[in-house]
Amino acid sequence: MPKPIIVIPARLASTRLPNKPLAEIQGKPMILRVWEQAMAADIGEVIVACCGSEIADIITKAGGHAVLTNPNHPSGTDRIYEAIQSRLNISKDSIIVNLQGDLPTISKESLKAVLEPLQNSKVDIGTLAVPISDPKQIENPNVVKIALTFDKPNIGRALYFSRSAIPYRATEYYHHIGIYAYRISSLARYVSLQPSPLEQTEKLEQLRALEDGMRIDVGIIGEVPHTVDTKEDLEDVVRFLGSV
Repeated sequence: MPKPIIVIPARLASTRLPNKPLAEIQGKPMILRVWEQAMAADIGEVIVACCGSEIADIITKAGGHAVLTNPNHPSGTDRIYEAIQSRLNISKDSIIVNLQGDLPTISKESLKAVLEPLQNSKVDIGTLAVPISDPKQIENPNVVKIALTFDKPNIGRALYFSRSAIPYRATEYYHHIGIYAYRISSLARYVSLQPSPLEQTEKLEQLRALEDGMRIDVGIIGEVPHTVDTKEDLEDVVRFLGSV
């Protein structure tokens, strides 16, 4: 089986943090830090799928591979698929890892863990979750929860994703981490689908796959990577990196 391909979708148009991929973290643009973390994981080729030359220039100057894509894509998944389509030699057995460009502290362990669910041939998409330890996060709609059924201790099958506290009266809640590993056939199937009713209700794209009958399995990891959506998030990451 060919090595996985990590694709990092990045665009400048962010409503909460304008020009987010270019945000400086200890002297480096955030997109460069994410690319460096992906390269350090050493699991396969890394591509940055971007909408403009500002991002592409940063990556190519560092010796990386950037692909310019349509700036009007509705999601990062669509951007990834276009970048992959530009490759003439891609294998039908390829696995594509969707690594968001706003995770500057993502670990190599997490990137390897997202591949593990796909060892089961019945699984279409792999993703990650972390047990929730802070009770306040259970009711926080910005923390996406997953209802899981477990076949193995550290890999569960996703039954539903929600911004609400699910399952009701659970003894353990799981925080979804938005990193995905797709079989190339599953990625093609996903981007061919129209937005689904539950997806539009919850504002969670992964529900489109579940509604179409695709199987998503979830690797359980021990740490939540820092996500940068706001200026406050950016300041938190700078403080975190300054303390390690």
